[in-house]
Amino acid sequence: MLRLDAIGNAKSIMKVVISRLVSEDAVLVSVEATQGSAPRDAGAWMAVFDTDVVGTIGGGHLEFQAIAQARRLLDSGQGEPLRQYALGPSLGQCCGGVVQLRFERVGAADVTALQARLAVRLAPLALFGGGHVGKALVNTLATLPFAVTWIDSRDEIFPQQLPAHVVCEHSDPVQAAVAGLASHSRVLVMSFSHAQDFDIVAACLQRQRARGDLPYIGLIGSRTKWATFRHRLEERGFLASELSQVTCPIGLPGITGKEPEIIAVSVAAQILQTAPPGKP
Repeated sequence: MLRLDAIGNAKSIMKVVISRLVSEDAVLVSVEATQGSAPRDAGAWMAVFDTDVVGTIGGGHLEFQAIAQARRLLDSGQGEPLRQYALGPSLGQCCGGVVQLRFERVGAADVTALQARLAVRLAPLALFGGGHVGKALVNTLATLPFAVTWIDSRDEIFPQQLPAHVVCEHSDPVQAAVAGLASHSRVLVMSFSHAQDFDIVAACLQRQRARGDLPYIGLIGSRTKWATFRHRLEERGFLASELSQVTCPIGLPGITGKEPEIIAVSVAAQILQTAPPGKP
């Protein structure tokens, strides 16, 4: 039985469902609402085919019973469109909450509507720097709900093969790209030189002063690096309240590994705290 259910596969799950619906019907099981503690939030879904399940609503006995209910609907064409499940001892789960599930039979005629309805919402993120950490971050972010603009002043630095939802942009001077970033972009600064890093951060702060639409500005480096940058930015007239919008060092506290892949996981986790999945 096919199971695609990890968040990292979210972008591929929809493609699998659409390709299958062309030739066979399924039952779409979606979380309509929740109360209290629940394994997934409203909007989570899975598609139940005759022999396969694509997606997840949280696993456990809740999912087991939902699949059985979906298969009954798939076989008979009859069933309740909404069902409520208490996540207690009777269901073999101890979450303690309540989940309301919607069951919908879908087929080829529903493909266009489902693509619009279930499309993964991607939060914009700008990554300045194509070095080792930048490459590791692009690979990590590709499994998460972000639309990445990858920016460097060196056009030849970008690899030929890119993950989905990653767009490369050559900008020289590199800080010129800041003005054109999508609104509400998270920004990560890790170019090949401190001089470029400084110019990018200064451009981000200027944009914040004018528009206030960058919820996260992260600068790679040590506290000593930031102290130097901070002093120079103060000389340019930036206030303490403005400088407090820059995160440096970046990454979750307590993760101390220096390998690019470890840094990438730590930084991606920190970014997710500012952009929960599905909420750009």
